Amino acid sequence: MDKSGIVHAPTGKKSFAVEALEENLRAFMEAIVRAKPSAAKGHYIRSITVSSTMGPGVPVDPAVFA
Repeated sequence: MDKSGIVHAPTGKKSFAVEALEENLRAFMEAIVRAKPSAAKGHYIRSITVSSTMGPGVPVDPAVFA
């Protein structure tokens, strides 16, 4: 995490199957949600964007992982 609270993490490679990428993203988001401090109030995850290294970002609904 950087100092503004943004988390950057790889979740797979181009050669991965769609199901494997989905599973990796879901496991990553579950780890983020589990790491939420008990003192955190309100929306812990404000936005999610998934992208390839040099590709455009695709927004993901954070309510899916809440």
